[in-house]
Amino acid sequence: MTTPVVSIAYHSGYGHTAVIAAAVREGAAAAGATVHLIKVDEIDDAQWELLDGSDAIVFGSPTYMGTASGAFHRFAEDTSRRWFTDAWKDKLAAGFSNSGSKSGDKLHTLQFFATLAAQHGMHWVNLGLKPGWNSTEGSEHDLNRLGFFSGAAAQTNSDEGPEGVHKADIATAEHLGRRVAETARTFIAGRAAVAA
Repeated sequence: MTTPVVSIAYHSGYGHTAVIAAAVREGAAAAGATVHLIKVDEIDDAQWELLDGSDAIVFGSPTYMGTASGAFHRFAEDTSRRWFTDAWKDKLAAGFSNSGSKSGDKLHTLQFFATLAAQHGMHWVNLGLKPGWNSTEGSEHDLNRLGFFSGAAAQTNSDEGPEGVHKADIATAEHLGRRVAETARTFIAGRAAVAA
């Protein structure tokens, strides 16, 4: 069985998004993937090569002022070198974000990631979960408690540190990591079957 390679390219301003990135890593690794965590504000040439060699890239950033952080936007602009050569074409992509508010305009950040992926010709992997915490029988401990579909969304109170990241959001991010790894394995097998 082929081992998919999943890279998580993320920025974390205060540590909250790093907790979510680690959870995505755990989920992907549990599904049998080789996983690389890459901080986009510290990226070097070797890490760019890891991204180029990945089957899937998961983008992550806090949502600041309605979009991804400035550090992530700089990384996104730097990917244009890959765009010119189609280096990421037909890779898988997914995304996650954290903010202080329940919504916090995280959808815009996830849409920004999806647009970035589309410009590279990548295939977007959504969360694949029904929304939680949307009935009288639901609770804040449900997976996908914030009801996002495009990717994993997390909410952490603005007066709490990384230890305050909600356990349900961590579990939701783990789910995303597993889904990306499993989808990558399916894509790899499909390409091999078509080539045969």
